[in-house]
Amino acid sequence: MQNDIIPIFYACDERFLKYCVVSLHSLVQNASPDREYRVYILHTDISDTAKKQYAIALPENVTLIYEDVSEYLHSIAHKLPLRDYYSKTTYFRLFIADMHPEYKKALYIDADTVVTGDVSRLFDTDLKDNYLGACHEQAMVQVKEYGDYVEQCVGVSRHSYFNAGVLLLNCVAFREHLLLYRFINLLSEYDFVVTQDEDYLNLICKDRVLFLDQRWNTEVFGEIAYPIEEAHILHYIMFNKPWHYPECPCGDVFFRYAEGTPAYEALLQERDAYSAEERKRDMLGYERLLRLAKSETEREDNYQNRLNREKRAQDRVAIVQKIQEYERAGRFSEDVEDDPPSKPLLPEDIDYLRRTPMERLKTKLAFRSAHILVDRLIDSKQFIIKEMRGLEHFKALKSGAVITCNHFHAFDSFAIQLVYEAAGQDNRTFYRVIREGNYTSFPGFYGFLMRHCNTLPLSSDIRTMKKFIEATNTLLKDGHLVLIYPEQSMWWNYRKPKPLKDGAFTFAAKNNVPVLPCFITMKDTDIPGEGGFPVQEYTVHVSAPIYPDHSLSYKKQVEALKDANYAIWKEIYEREYQIPLEYTTEPAAAGQKEQRIIRA
Repeated sequence: MQNDIIPIFYACDERFLKYCVVSLHSLVQNASPDREYRVYILHTDISDTAKKQYAIALPENVTLIYEDVSEYLHSIAHKLPLRDYYSKTTYFRLFIADMHPEYKKALYIDADTVVTGDVSRLFDTDLKDNYLGACHEQAMVQVKEYGDYVEQCVGVSRHSYFNAGVLLLNCVAFREHLLLYRFINLLSEYDFVVTQDEDYLNLICKDRVLFLDQRWNTEVFGEIAYPIEEAHILHYIMFNKPWHYPECPCGDVFFRYAEGTPAYEALLQERDAYSAEERKRDMLGYERLLRLAKSETEREDNYQNRLNREKRAQDRVAIVQKIQEYERAGRFSEDVEDDPPSKPLLPEDIDYLRRTPMERLKTKLAFRSAHILVDRLIDSKQFIIKEMRGLEHFKALKSGAVITCNHFHAFDSFAIQLVYEAAGQDNRTFYRVIREGNYTSFPGFYGFLMRHCNTLPLSSDIRTMKKFIEATNTLLKDGHLVLIYPEQSMWWNYRKPKPLKDGAFTFAAKNNVPVLPCFITMKDTDIPGEGGFPVQEYTVHVSAPIYPDHSLSYKKQVEALKDANYAIWKEIYEREYQIPLEYTTEPAAAGQKEQRIIRA
């Protein structure tokens, strides 16, 4: 019965056959006499002469089959991309499951190995629903450049990347999940050039790998975590070949098995004849492979970068669609993008006025870092301010003021910061109000900026909000400038002014300071930006300050400031875009199906 047979596959060409024969001989020497082994050597060019030259004696329970895959490759050639990959023997392992539908499982073993254990024990491993069983690739774990490559280009953790030289294949899963055709599709999508088929296999099988005891694929490379005598399979990877280097680790094991094959004398001669020039070539080859890994990692269009760009593009499209939905529903004050997970900002967690020397030092460092970031964005044309209009209104400020601005990008406050600096208002400090989550939960470099660039975070804690309000009142009374987004929400690249909330205008009325309305218009450039959408070219419009009208009640002052601010924004929008300001909303009345347009 086929289920009782242990199918084992090698793949090589005629040039590599003498090494493969050593591996086969070692496998036979350590095979259980109680199991039946059927060994296939997949090839396209091994002659009958070579087969006879390297023939070895086999016990009755081992059958050797030379399988020419040329006809099979020809039958699927129309499905393969027009490249030479499918003629490389290392790719033959991907064809095993489809070529042999009679097998549920199969072993694949590279030809540059020595088998020192009984592979029936490996074959009996329960793969469950995993696509394959394999061992960790030590080069990726032990060499930083390779580890960076697989993580940043292939998209697999260096600690979850397997070596494809010894594989226990779940042939049923390979066929059911069409892994061969996923491989073919990937071939046409991207050219992995560092470890080639190993990269494709790792990507296809990601998260569906059963990691085996490393002894089943002990790579002769770097540090080995156990005595070498415990290895079940030795794998001479990269340039560590005992038939080239007498000093190769475990080379004596290879030649001990080689001695029992017709290839022995040829292998000794090859080793003894290996020249200093060939050694130098190997060293240069290793260095070239390292450089290739680094260059692929740094490529702007490497596989993971492409995927990330596509995902960002999909994300941006989804955000644009969500903005349209929110506008139809009139949900103007809600964000369309998820905030970082937020933890409450407690009163003891913040000094809004930055009174301590350490806080002032951090603020100074944060602004210096922020300027470096903004300068880089400007230099790379990912942040473009075409014009600043109305700087005279900013320069004319003689007191504290509430600055308002439309909110459409995480960096739009940088634009107002640059306008503030261009206006020469160094005698008063520029602050900006931010969300709680941006302050408490934003990680890394951007989190540092969020916490220390003169930010005034809101809070879900009532006690902290009291502290926020007191600090903001103090800053305004002391003559400083506070940027407050009266729309409340941020909608990415949304050009229309949204209906305004009271908050900003409440602070202005309470502290008897003007509102300085700023509105940023934008224009598409031909430079690709987030998700492939064009980078926007900004024009910042600074309007004349609006002052509280003391003849009105406090509540009506707030309303008048808000209405005046909105009217200014609306005028700028319609003048610059040459279109009326209109919002689409869905009818609120039940049973009405007709959409209507609300004109501001």
